[in-house]
Amino acid sequence: MDLLRYLKEKNDHVSGQEIADAMGISRNAVWKQIERLRKEGIEIEAVTGKGYRVVNETEAFGEKSIRSFLHTSWLGQNLLFFKEIDSTNDELKRRAAKGAEEGLVAVADIQTKGKGRRGREWTTPEGVNIAMSYLLRPNLQPDTAPMMTLIMALAAAKGIREISGLDTRIKWPNDIVVNRKKLVGILTEMTAEPDFIHEVIVGTGINVNTEVFPDEIKNTATSMRIEGGRTYSRSRVVAAVTEAFEAYYEIFLKTGDLSALRDEYNTICANSGAEVRVLDPKGEYSGRALGIDARGELIVIREDGTEERVYSGEVSVRGIYGYV
Repeated sequence: MDLLRYLKEKNDHVSGQEIADAMGISRNAVWKQIERLRKEGIEIEAVTGKGYRVVNETEAFGEKSIRSFLHTSWLGQNLLFFKEIDSTNDELKRRAAKGAEEGLVAVADIQTKGKGRRGREWTTPEGVNIAMSYLLRPNLQPDTAPMMTLIMALAAAKGIREISGLDTRIKWPNDIVVNRKKLVGILTEMTAEPDFIHEVIVGTGINVNTEVFPDEIKNTATSMRIEGGRTYSRSRVVAAVTEAFEAYYEIFLKTGDLSALRDEYNTICANSGAEVRVLDPKGEYSGRALGIDARGELIVIREDGTEERVYSGEVSVRGIYGYV
């Protein structure tokens, strides 16, 4: 039994003896678990004659806090939490090389060597944001891996929207934007043979409670706190996004493509119906985006009326007048 979840379900003071009886442990063991939860930032009130009660856990961020919100069948049931790490993606690569099973999730408060697409740096400072990665071992062909990035985008958009009510949109293929500014970055990495995937690692960085961004990105980046005007529980965000990903991923495995998720993706895709500039190394061009096809490629109608299918690994897409 998880102590934090037990206390939350009771939603009132619970005596140490009642907890001990319910969990089959000693009163001293209960006290030690309470202290561990407090070290994660969970405020637990202790009242003589009444017992313990969870008061506030908005700022709590750790394994126990995340598990208290997480309701998945397999994704994140094996959960690693790090106060500080080089990269959650790199940690899962190391674990995967030693045989770690699908569904392992790594979450960090501080990430010192995070990276985005094309080697860009993704900073995760202490106490405000989320860095997390999922280890996946799908029995699919390697050319399906890029689609998992779009699945992560759908999950992040849905999870954040459920927690905050923000109007999350996807800038194709995988940036989550609110008010035309970037809220989430996603990086998918794969180890594979020509016809076999060893593992896919999907890494996600979410700007949750950042209040101020550096000058070089302040015009293009935002956070849930900036947009929502309040502080959010990072543990709740991790749980909501992870639950959404598990559901979408299971649908994806049944079809082997995005055919069952395409309409939902296009509904929140900021590029759908918009004029875009396609930054293709073979030659840039402008057109109107129609949304994605079943493989996650962006359908663009050029100015001359010809149709293009844009593959995310090759090109970038920008709005005519800015980032989105």
